[in-house]
Amino acid sequence: MTPDEFRAAGHAMVDRIAAYLDSVGEQRIVPDIAPGDVYAALPSTAPATTTDVDTLMADIDRVIIPNLSHWQHPGWFAYFPANTSYASILAELLSAGLGVQGMSWVTSPAATEVETLMCDWMLDLLGLPRSFRSDTATGGGVIQGSASEATLVAILAARWRATQGAVNDTGDTSRLVAYRTAQAHSSIDKGLRIAGIGEQRIRTVAHDADLAMDPADLARQMTADVDAGLQPFFVCSTHGTTSTLAMDPTAAIADAIDTVDGAGTHRVWLHVDAAMAGIAALDPDQRWVNDGVDRADSYCTNPHKWMGVNFDCTLFWTVDRHAMLGALSILPAYLRSTAADSGAIDYRDWQIPLGRRFRALKLLFVLRLDGVEPIIEMLRHHLRLANDLAARVAAHPRLEIAAPPRLGLVCLSHIDGDAATDALIDAVNASGRHLVTRTEVDGRSLLRVSIGARTTAAEHVDALWDDIHAHS
Repeated sequence: MTPDEFRAAGHAMVDRIAAYLDSVGEQRIVPDIAPGDVYAALPSTAPATTTDVDTLMADIDRVIIPNLSHWQHPGWFAYFPANTSYASILAELLSAGLGVQGMSWVTSPAATEVETLMCDWMLDLLGLPRSFRSDTATGGGVIQGSASEATLVAILAARWRATQGAVNDTGDTSRLVAYRTAQAHSSIDKGLRIAGIGEQRIRTVAHDADLAMDPADLARQMTADVDAGLQPFFVCSTHGTTSTLAMDPTAAIADAIDTVDGAGTHRVWLHVDAAMAGIAALDPDQRWVNDGVDRADSYCTNPHKWMGVNFDCTLFWTVDRHAMLGALSILPAYLRSTAADSGAIDYRDWQIPLGRRFRALKLLFVLRLDGVEPIIEMLRHHLRLANDLAARVAAHPRLEIAAPPRLGLVCLSHIDGDAATDALIDAVNASGRHLVTRTEVDGRSLLRVSIGARTTAAEHVDALWDDIHAHS
């Protein structure tokens, strides 16, 4: 492809993306196909000759676009929001075009310093503790690819601190114990497995009627483990679980840790996973989602869910940079630099992989081109829609609210039991106009309605409710 061909194709691609986003609501939200259909619709071997852009795009229009699950659809009520925006798309395009490798300050100074600045901007906008800021002696923020990566970084830092780094020599994690509720995201357990923590050392803490962690049970289990010669090292407090947006009481959890661990010793790492709900704190009225975060060792949230910053972009902060670097920093000769020796940040030491993309551009573009106020209004709009839907469910004779409604999530069930709830989910999704997902809480089936797509309006929630009502 020549530069001139690139220019022409690039202009056409921007027009195509804009047209897709303008008309995505006309698509069937999930394709009616079987596994293997897309594979079979494309050539089974690599092409022997090149083709032109128009021919390639014809295949995209024929095979790819119709067979996507359309996350930007206004009827997307499944899983969680995954909003994009025109500003963020432009930033992604620029990042790809610049082609920089931001693993260290030397390999791209601007990429590093813009990222540091964006983490500080977002910390202020979310009302997070100053102890997380990059200009403190011990804290700082970084953009990870996903909350799963951020969780793993927190676990590895916790493991390093609990063993004073000895695990790097002995590899012995057999005494370390971690704690979370059954409502915590599966990435917690996955990260613990990767870190060498066996399932027999992962404790499930009881939850209350609101599905929040019971600090008293946490203290009881930690005490029992200490008495058995084990070492508690990591607790995950979730601010907005994926299933139900349940909120763990982080301050009370920190008190329970201090009671067992000894106040001020900080041997047990407290991580707050706010991947799904933390962005709500952009709205000062929802700042309660930060309650207790000032007691945490680390925190993460996802702009790529509810802020219009397209995937991937997870914000991760810690107050213990030393433990994180102790766990993750390896310095061969070819990566050493006088800049790093003088205190410049090398973000390769703040993550699992070496290489890293210029993700910070997406935050810079969204905050400068769109601004925060339209995002706050979008959040408030989604909350109004969710509150209205919850009221309709509560008034329905054959439906019931199955978990406390929070932010943009409404969980409901059919009074006739799990089979009826599952049948309702299937019937609602069969229309192709909207998509909801199923979850389980304490063995009970729930229908989840996650309201957070950028273009979702009252008419789309009304259409969903008409289907729920008709099939209940």
